[in-house]
Amino acid sequence: MLDKNGIAKRIAKEIKDGYYVNLGIGIPTLCANYIPDGINVVLQSENGLLGMGPFPLEGEESPDLINAGKQTVTMLPGSSIFDSAMSFGMIRAQKVHLTILGAMEVSENGDIANWKIPGKMVKGMGGAMDLVASAKNIIVAMQHVNREGESKLLPQCELPLTGIRCVKKIVTELAVLDVLPNGGGFKLLERAPGVSVAEIIAKTKGKLVVDGDVPEMEI
Repeated sequence: MLDKNGIAKRIAKEIKDGYYVNLGIGIPTLCANYIPDGINVVLQSENGLLGMGPFPLEGEESPDLINAGKQTVTMLPGSSIFDSAMSFGMIRAQKVHLTILGAMEVSENGDIANWKIPGKMVKGMGGAMDLVASAKNIIVAMQHVNREGESKLLPQCELPLTGIRCVKKIVTELAVLDVLPNGGGFKLLERAPGVSVAEIIAKTKGKLVVDGDVPEMEI
């Protein structure tokens, strides 16, 4: 089973050389610390930063340099800062190759709910709707089950939707899964170290496709 850093480290392997990547709030921001050696990528933050680096070392934080989640970050050589209007212009113009988001729920046809729980106060949707509407490739970093042990990979999302049929891949503490087209469900690609296929089946409420032997993921 993976912790949050393990999820981020596995997702970082999906980042390809030359990509522009947007990292959402939560687990996705940790991916900045695990970019593979020899891979040249540009991380984009929706609050107006292009060329974001890993988190700063303790004592080297700058309160003026933050990501969209208000965490302190670093800048790499050649980085640039601009207003959020330009940042969202990049997103809406599909200049970002890969978007990595957190989620509360994902449905078997790729719908995502990640912004609101009814009855709880939220500040707003933020950039999530723009990202899911414009991104061609969305990977979700999330916990497989909620605090009550209930699956968050569902036939249909029960929370208010952020986007429809947009998620391509999911990495949880238990598994790596593809979202198959045309409502085909979740296809199990890899299982986390020490996790059995039976456990993943038991904790996935949506349609799960298991094809042959499922390898243990390499972290």
